[in-house]
Amino acid sequence: MQNIKNIIFDMGGIFLGIDYNKTEKAFIDLGVINFPELYTQHKASTMFEDLETGKILPAEFYKKLCEKAGMELSAEQIDTAWNAMLGDFSANTLQWLEEVAKKFNIYLFSNTNLIHYKAFQQIFQQQTGKKSFDDYFLKAYYSHDLGLRKPYMEAFLKILELENLVAEETLFIDDTPGNIKGAEQAGLHTLLLLPPKTVLELDL
Repeated sequence: MQNIKNIIFDMGGIFLGIDYNKTEKAFIDLGVINFPELYTQHKASTMFEDLETGKILPAEFYKKLCEKAGMELSAEQIDTAWNAMLGDFSANTLQWLEEVAKKFNIYLFSNTNLIHYKAFQQIFQQQTGKKSFDDYFLKAYYSHDLGLRKPYMEAFLKILELENLVAEETLFIDDTPGNIKGAEQAGLHTLLLLPPKTVLELDL
């Protein structure tokens, strides 16, 4: 990691277990049989992109999803299905993160939304007894707050600007190939971390 001073981490699939199939199954079980056409790990419809960039709030998302599904669902039903993909935080990787923070300036950049944010912070608190996952980082950036999301190059350029980081001194780690491409376009060093490999195997 010569010349690397900063690391920007993805969250889902890196520190937090994610299973997109669970959310897909949960919506299909509710009767939203076209859900796979609306959302996957690699592609999201405009409605989901708008939720993940804060352009719409959950209430409008619920309304739009019901329209797309052609059926009425309660906010609770949607939240439960939407959050089904969220697993647990890995205690080992959290401990590893504390050690990495002693050697690098570490940041987080996650595509997420207000519904998931509240849910995974609650999972984190229940698991660890700590206040917030954000506290591991100098700054945690979430797409719904930033107004930009991966894989778009502009999102990475914005974070570099906000934190006054030099792209050539910054490494981005993610488990989604498309996101890696966007970071490379912004001039960052990148590392694609595909399962079953974990951050515990990295030599940083």
